[in-house]
Amino acid sequence: MARTRVRFASLLALTAALTALVTGCGSGDGSTPKDGATTPRGGKPVVVVTTTWEGAFAKAAGAEDVKVIVPQSVHHAPDYDPKPSDLAAVGKADFVLYAPFEPYAAKIKEAAGSKAKLVEVNLDNDADKVKAEVAQLGALFGTQESAAKWAASFDAEYAKLSKDVQGSWPGGKSPAVVSQVFTAWSAKLAGATPVGTYGPEAVTPAQLAELSAKKPSLVLDNAHMSTGTVLPDSGARQIEIVNYPGADLDLLPVYRNAAAELKKAMGGS
Repeated sequence: MARTRVRFASLLALTAALTALVTGCGSGDGSTPKDGATTPRGGKPVVVVTTTWEGAFAKAAGAEDVKVIVPQSVHHAPDYDPKPSDLAAVGKADFVLYAPFEPYAAKIKEAAGSKAKLVEVNLDNDADKVKAEVAQLGALFGTQESAAKWAASFDAEYAKLSKDVQGSWPGGKSPAVVSQVFTAWSAKLAGATPVGTYGPEAVTPAQLAELSAKKPSLVLDNAHMSTGTVLPDSGARQIEIVNYPGADLDLLPVYRNAAAELKKAMGGS
């Protein structure tokens, strides 16, 4: 009888040990997977982003819980000075997305501490670069399926917009354009012929002469970093291209709006 009790007690101890081991190996409690990122509870990451631009990338990749630090009302996001409450939110995130050119990036990194995984995002609305970033974020968040679905819808919308804009070419000929360095993606959307770029600094007299000599029909300025009329007296029509998505963190309207402005500038309805 005593031997039976000892055997039963041993089995209970073994069962308890195995249960503890299995529980400790689970990933639903915030353990660390192979890539070193913290796995959020329930599989839904808490993502903090500096601007709506990074936020739109995160949403496209499948993130649902996204907090934006810089308010959309701030026209030039790099000028924003994060408040203590912003930095407190960073400390509670699973992932923190930022761009290297943002001057407050150092503060964001420090506030993230050891818990959040810092992710540097290449902010460029070039179609290929956007899809690459979204795919990488999807892999990081564990939301690859959502990221792939978004990419498919993006491809369809982009092709439609590009075809529509190119149908407005004056005389059926690709227009010559000068772009600010962060709006070159919109020239690609229009199928336009790039003849030069400028910025992000103001155009110098030498650049002005060089770019004007190329006789562009359009100047694609950056609405967030505009320095006024870029090529005065050149005869080129200047339009403002918006890079940052709205508060809904939907990236597609950025392309729709750019296509509408391009089409209008080319004389289309």
